[in-house]
Amino acid sequence: MLRALAVDDERPTLEELVYLLNADPRIGAAEGASDATEALRRINRALESGPDGPDAIDVVFLDIQMPGLDGLDLARLLTGFARPPLVVFVTAHEDFAVQAFDLDAVDYVLKPVRRERLAEAVRRAAEQRGATPPAPRIPVHEPDPDHITVELGGVARFVPVDDITHVEAQGDYARLHTDKGSHLVRIPLATLEERWRARGFVRIHRRHLVALRHIGELRLDAGTVSVLVGTEELQVSRRHARELRDLLMRRP
Repeated sequence: MLRALAVDDERPTLEELVYLLNADPRIGAAEGASDATEALRRINRALESGPDGPDAIDVVFLDIQMPGLDGLDLARLLTGFARPPLVVFVTAHEDFAVQAFDLDAVDYVLKPVRRERLAEAVRRAAEQRGATPPAPRIPVHEPDPDHITVELGGVARFVPVDDITHVEAQGDYARLHTDKGSHLVRIPLATLEERWRARGFVRIHRRHLVALRHIGELRLDAGTVSVLVGTEELQVSRRHARELRDLLMRRP
C-alpha cells in the first residue's frame, strides 16, 4: 500500500486532498504539509528512514503555485535523490503540464479535484511503484481509424478524430482539443502527426498540430503568421508558414 504526502498551502484544499487519499484502499497512510519547505523536511526524514522504514513516502501529491519554494522547484530538488518518491502534481493551472512531465511526473491532476480523477492518479502511482498488480490497460490499438481512445477516471472513451480541432504537445503527452473540451493522451505529437497526416492534420509549430478543416482564418501581421481555430489564435512558425499557406490555398 502506498504512503502518501499531500502538499498544498491552502488548508481546506489540503485537508480535502488528505481525506480523499486516505479513503482510497491503495493508500496505506496519507499526511499533509502546508508548504514545500515543510514537505522537503518530511521527505528528507523519509529518505533517511529508507524505502521500507516507518517514515517512508512513496508518492507526493504536489501543488505548484505556493509561496516561497514552489512545487516545480521541489520536484527538481527531488530528482537529485537516489530514490525519490513519485510525484503527482495537483494544480488549478494547465500551463505547467510540459514542465511537470519533463520532471517525470506520474500524473497531472487539475483542481477542483474529482474523486475518480484522483483515483486514476493513485492507480498510476501504484502501478509504477509496483504496489499492486497493474490494472487492465486500454489496448494500444485504436478501435478504428476514425477514433482515438482517451482515458478519464479509469473509463475509456472514444473521441472522433474529426472532432479534434488541434493538438498541443505537452512533453511526452499530447492534449487533444475539441469544441467540447480537451483530453490528455500519452502519445507524442510526432506520432499523431504521422498518423493523421492523411486526415488533413498539419504541423504549424513545434508544439501544435492543426486540422485544416477547422482553420477559420489565416492572419498576417507585421511578418508574423497565425491561424484562428475556433476562438483560439495559434502562432505559425516561419518554418511551416509557406507549406500551410499553400495547403489552405488548395483546400476546397
